[in-house]
Amino acid sequence: MDTVTALTHEALLAMDQRKRAHLINSLGGFKSVCLIGSIDSQQRTNLTIFNSIVHLGAHPPLVACIIRPDTAERHTLDNILETQCYTINHLNESIYQKGHQTSARYHKTISEFDAVGLTPEFRNPFLAPFVKESQVKLGLEFRQRVNIDLNGTILIIGEIVHVSFPTPCWCTDGYLDIEKAGTIAGSGLDSYHVTHRLKRLSYAKPDLPLTEISPDYLTR
Repeated sequence: MDTVTALTHEALLAMDQRKRAHLINSLGGFKSVCLIGSIDSQQRTNLTIFNSIVHLGAHPPLVACIIRPDTAERHTLDNILETQCYTINHLNESIYQKGHQTSARYHKTISEFDAVGLTPEFRNPFLAPFVKESQVKLGLEFRQRVNIDLNGTILIIGEIVHVSFPTPCWCTDGYLDIEKAGTIAGSGLDSYHVTHRLKRLSYAKPDLPLTEISPDYLTR
């Protein structure tokens, strides 16, 4: 590209608040964008889109997400703390617009499932609802809350206790081909993207050249 924009810290702070939010949210690159399903003690379901989901480790299998400052009602946070469980559901092309609509501020008595036209799916004995239309679904139990004093956000850490996905997307080495499952990515606050894998590459070692890993899917 012919031109480059360079912004100082002072210029960033001086920007219009919403414009700055769009820019900073875009700088992190493509991100996981998923729907978090939860329920309260009165059996009222909630569904909200998140783009701040982060893998923390595989043993134990931990996943984290960031919840914005609780200056307003945070139904997802309240439900997770109340019931100690929630679900993470991947977005795909058939539901991303409905998923985006869950970011609207519905009253606690209104289920986003009903409001946007998605289907809650319950799997005993897990209490929180999954999204039936999602292909990759995680059930999590709440493990830790970390308050971040710098900006008032809250880091929620959960442990994966249930997972489901299409079997043809699972490789023999354990890799899950989420692109084959139809999972899409997000950037910024409102942009959605389909993906195209370049290659899977071998484990990097100082004295060996990289090689391409060919897909070897499980067949059952």
